[in-house]
Amino acid sequence: MREITIAGGGLAGLSLGVALRRADVPVVLHEAGRYPRHRVCGEFINGVGEETLSNLGIANLFSKAILSQETHWFIGNRHMFAGRLERPAIGVSRNWLDLKLAGMFEDLGGSLRTGSRQKELRQEGVVWAAGRRGKRKSKWLGLKIHVENLQDLQGLEMHMGRSGYVGLAPIEEGRVNVCGLFRLQHYGGRGPEMLWNCLTGNGLKRLSARLQEAGPDHSSFTAVSALGFGGQPGNDGLLALGDAESMIPPFTGNGMSMAFEAAETALEPLRQYSEGIASWEKVVRDVRRGLKVRFRRRLHIARILHPFLLTPAGRAFLSGATRSGLLPFRALSRTLR
Repeated sequence: MREITIAGGGLAGLSLGVALRRADVPVVLHEAGRYPRHRVCGEFINGVGEETLSNLGIANLFSKAILSQETHWFIGNRHMFAGRLERPAIGVSRNWLDLKLAGMFEDLGGSLRTGSRQKELRQEGVVWAAGRRGKRKSKWLGLKIHVENLQDLQGLEMHMGRSGYVGLAPIEEGRVNVCGLFRLQHYGGRGPEMLWNCLTGNGLKRLSARLQEAGPDHSSFTAVSALGFGGQPGNDGLLALGDAESMIPPFTGNGMSMAFEAAETALEPLRQYSEGIASWEKVVRDVRRGLKVRFRRRLHIARILHPFLLTPAGRAFLSGATRSGLLPFRALSRTLR
């Protein structure tokens, strides 16, 4: 069988590697960093089906995961909306999950090479899953930290500020993941202090104080900028998956799900290539078509809503819709899944 090379050991690359090894496909996976490590991520899986996780051979990893049934939305200090999720959201840290997936991949006979940064290789048998490309003129800043003693959390929370928003999600060991996206400005501070300043500067001072009192784990703090959403540029001639192919704005809570769904989309075409049934050109064509069909609608809707929610008019509309009971929460959730 032909060997598959995967560049990038995030969720898309690791889950694809596991699934290919379960199909006896020889796989070499290169990851620039090392495990475990923290990543800027909402750290909850919302919308992906049990069938997808089973097809990838990773469903058992989530058998004891934290499940959130509710979501609560805040604008500034006001609690605006409470809703029940159609499907429970799975809370799990990337620090834990990536390490488990990497171990599963190696246990199945996959060759994992950490500390191995790859250049973009436009050649047969290479899957590019090495994450987003830096965008020089990006106006976004992503920040993440874990807190250890937040007692009053009920399910998922989303807090909207003047020029950014932050999500709270319960994860393993009683921790809560705090992940925010803000317009890039000079907030001041370093490490976690930067996050507290971002929250305060966006009208979320009460949330900032609440989190600082909840035992923040400074070692879990991570930051990222140079973000660009939607389809990622420069993929001509590449079989790109995950954030390397497209990034959805994080308010949707759909990023982790899309990584697994992308891996599932690529699995069968790559297996056929490895067995000599399909040409590489056909594989690239089929995977790209499958990703487009699967993600086009949710990316389009998210691209429209994202800037709108960060304007005064958008927040006023959301506030009015929730107060009047006219917010189409379930319909919107289905559209973004």
